[in-house]
Amino acid sequence: MITRHHLADDAVGLGLRRGLLGELQGAPPGQFDFLEAAPENWIGVGGALGEAFADLASRYPVTCHGLSLSLGGPAPLDEEFLDQLRGFLDRLQCPVYSEHLSACSDEQGQLYDLMPLPFTDAAVVHVSDRIRHVQDRLGRRIAVENVSYYATLEPRGMTEADFINAVVDRAGCDLLLDVNNIVVNATNHDYDAYDFLRSMPGECIACIHVAGHFDEAADLKIDTHGAPVSDPVWDLLGEAYRLFGPRPTLLERDFNFPPFDQLVAELGTIRSRQGHAQREQRRVA
Repeated sequence: MITRHHLADDAVGLGLRRGLLGELQGAPPGQFDFLEAAPENWIGVGGALGEAFADLASRYPVTCHGLSLSLGGPAPLDEEFLDQLRGFLDRLQCPVYSEHLSACSDEQGQLYDLMPLPFTDAAVVHVSDRIRHVQDRLGRRIAVENVSYYATLEPRGMTEADFINAVVDRAGCDLLLDVNNIVVNATNHDYDAYDFLRSMPGECIACIHVAGHFDEAADLKIDTHGAPVSDPVWDLLGEAYRLFGPRPTLLERDFNFPPFDQLVAELGTIRSRQGHAQREQRRVA
């Protein structure tokens, strides 16, 4: 079995979705370097699906992107699930585990959506304390993702960028930088995506996500993961590499799957952008 704890900075990955299992298992070597799975969708899964997952995990590193911890929520963390999650991550020798910097549950249960957090000092303390607890319970450093959102919560004591930086610093965690979410939020909330990117803690970026969105209107983008990556996202990804250097980068596609070679072509665009940044770094050096 091939197992890895570390991803190369120029590694390129694809989301492991059940609708892509056949194509992923049959893909020739070199089309992608790692896969990313939502652990909630695979913990305890057996039968043919479990065998397919185990086959892919024996051939590729599998990072994990959580859906249900509700790091910013008010309800107590699910300690039993954290124990199950630790065993799952350990068995996979998972190189990166990430979760959303959001809330997805309250005292009544799951909300089945990612809710934004208020950008306040109190929220920084609340969510960073919970992240530290999760890291202790899992025995590993985790990454938190900047999420897309469509409304802001009051009061607002700081900007979104300042909030992310404060949480990452206080929690001692990493950042999963979602470039598509920056483009979506910059459009919907009228800020400059490049200024936001420049304010991110580059030394803490463990992984980057790119995905497609839906243009509802000129001033409204919906984060869908169901379309090709747009030119503004590709351009911002190139700027991220220029600022921070290549980082492991994952293409997310959750539904409306195109022919597999179209996804492979998008992975090729990631490699091209990484290669350009590496050439520029060598030229400057």
